[in-house]
Amino acid sequence: MNEPMLGGMAQTALDRALPLLRPGNTNCGGCGMSSLLQMLGHAAADRTLQFVMPASCAAVCGGVFPLSTFGVPTLMTTFASGAAAASGAAAVAQLNGEDTRVVCLAGDGGTYDIGIASLSAAAERNEDILYICYDNEIYGNTGGQRSSATPAGAIATNLRQGKQQPKKDILAIIAAHRVPYAASISLAHADDAVRKMRVALDLRGFRFLLALSPCPTGWKSEPALGMELVRLAVRSGLFPVLEIFDGRRHVINIEPDFSDEALDMYLSLQRRFQRSGITAADLRPDLDQLWQNLRALSGRIVPARRSS
Repeated sequence: MNEPMLGGMAQTALDRALPLLRPGNTNCGGCGMSSLLQMLGHAAADRTLQFVMPASCAAVCGGVFPLSTFGVPTLMTTFASGAAAASGAAAVAQLNGEDTRVVCLAGDGGTYDIGIASLSAAAERNEDILYICYDNEIYGNTGGQRSSATPAGAIATNLRQGKQQPKKDILAIIAAHRVPYAASISLAHADDAVRKMRVALDLRGFRFLLALSPCPTGWKSEPALGMELVRLAVRSGLFPVLEIFDGRRHVINIEPDFSDEALDMYLSLQRRFQRSGITAADLRPDLDQLWQNLRALSGRIVPARRSS
């Protein structure tokens, strides 16, 4: 894929008149969430949207009341109540006969951890909301503490020697609720990401999108390398890109080449992994098992890792 993303077209005549994230926001340079919102605006076109944002980087980047850099009505909530508030907003839109697509935009702290109760409840009830988690693998807004999305071997401000536990598989947890649509998206593969956003916006019921979101501040990486890091994560098999329909049908969208070179490069470009010294060889057994499971779920009976 040629960069800048989307063939160099940040906005076309088919896009919305106002961007979802306007100039003047306080996002860090290289923030993956900024790229995600640009893609979402491209996918949404002229659809009527409403944002709900639990406590997160997204919730503060819009500025201080009464000003806002968001291009649509936005409701800020507590960490634990994002999906609950979005469910209420969707119900009000339905009662008013409005064709409003309610989007809950949350980080991993508000999704994997503090917000998982209301998230699970909304998914179980099949609420008509699109929940998007921009996963930067830390509590980015409060200083970079560990979350259950933090990968093994990474340091955090409250974890100085590297996390011992593997990352929680939130996509499998959401799929277990048998929701209509759940998918992971790679910001480095914009065509696939925008397609999935359009699918999710068009469907009714509970939809969930998971995006690996580079965070130069928390990942201790160069801002310009964010998309390359996502590309390396996908190529190495560290971040599977797939769709799950009704919690049952699994479709793998991007085939990795399981490159240990790409995985070692991914780790070496982020200083958060240096203290633990974790390597591709340390991670590969768990990744092979992950992909064996994904192959079985997708019905593709082929080796999880190609022979060299």
